[in-house]
Amino acid sequence: MLLLEKFRADFPALASHNVYLDSAATALKPQTMIDATIEYYAHNTATAQRSLHQDALQVTATIEQTRQNIADLLHAKSNCEIIWTRGTTESINLIAQSYARAQLHIGDEIIVSELEHHSNLLPWLIVAKQTGAKIIKWSADIDELSRLLSARTKIVAITQMSNVTGFCPDLAQISQLVHQTNAVLVVDGAQGVIHHPIDVENLNIDFYAFSAHKLYGPTGLGILYGKQHLLNQMDVWHGGGKMLKTASFTEFTVEDLPYKFEAGTQNIAGIIGFKATLDWLTKWNEAQLESYIKQLADYTESKLSQLTNIQFYSVKNSPIISFNIQNIHHNDIAILLSEQNIAIRTGELCAKPLMAKLGCHGVIRISLMPYNNQHDIDHFITALQNAIELLT
Repeated sequence: MLLLEKFRADFPALASHNVYLDSAATALKPQTMIDATIEYYAHNTATAQRSLHQDALQVTATIEQTRQNIADLLHAKSNCEIIWTRGTTESINLIAQSYARAQLHIGDEIIVSELEHHSNLLPWLIVAKQTGAKIIKWSADIDELSRLLSARTKIVAITQMSNVTGFCPDLAQISQLVHQTNAVLVVDGAQGVIHHPIDVENLNIDFYAFSAHKLYGPTGLGILYGKQHLLNQMDVWHGGGKMLKTASFTEFTVEDLPYKFEAGTQNIAGIIGFKATLDWLTKWNEAQLESYIKQLADYTESKLSQLTNIQFYSVKNSPIISFNIQNIHHNDIAILLSEQNIAIRTGELCAKPLMAKLGCHGVIRISLMPYNNQHDIDHFITALQNAIELLT
């Protein structure tokens, strides 16, 4: 447990003795990330890929090193396959508008799983409306996918890990089936990248998106991975500085990858902060952290199972645990727990279609990270019991 105590000690937000169980919404930030961000703003402020003074050159080098670090994290073939965005949402919208819109025609099909966050549903609904393509609903069952895939299938969109149930689809099997029909596989890694290592090359994933803030990083920074040949096919989505080679009032030519998709000044402070996070993560044994989370999830589920009138919606031993208490509104629970400095998430979790399938209008969700401990869970359970007693 000494390892986990050291891990927890790196998060200054926990010094106030709050219980933070809302990490699926956004993770807490390690001190090293905070320090790197402050250092940039206080002592090394400069833009990237423009000016030639020393600070600017250093910032540019740091940004490109961070890009390489992310390519290594995802096991991408080249760092030119890593694109900066504002978040998972913008990444998937970029795929939909810059890749899919040019590829789709009337009658083509986009298969989207019922597990999806709105960020991996709405972009496909929009592009389907624009092109006359059709959205095909999929339960995330492998056998059903085999039946749904056809020559009309152009794109399959799936989460790596559900933000509601914690379920992780078998991406290896899915990828194999999808590519048998020459469709493109888009994976939302917003939750999965935190808890499950990904190898985009080995899994043959075409596009993969995640947000830095879910992985102990800063807000406002997203990462899009795309296979190089697909990114090269794509037209630019945004126009602006540093994404072009030539420009006149009649025509322009764009930069090579990855810069053709990075118009304007990027989130420099965010990228620098995220590099510090990625460097910090290398200190920890990934397998030990994963094992600890499973143990903590099992402990949490065992405590929750002792409550009466509880209904679970999440899979076993997941860092995401969703449930309801019969005849008590989820938001009432959240308010009472907040008064005791316990942070959880309630509501539809940006997953309205999945909520409809589950037959509820919202859930209580807690989400675990290695900086949580049994004391957090015990405090949460006691507060939850008190809230239930007050509300019944």
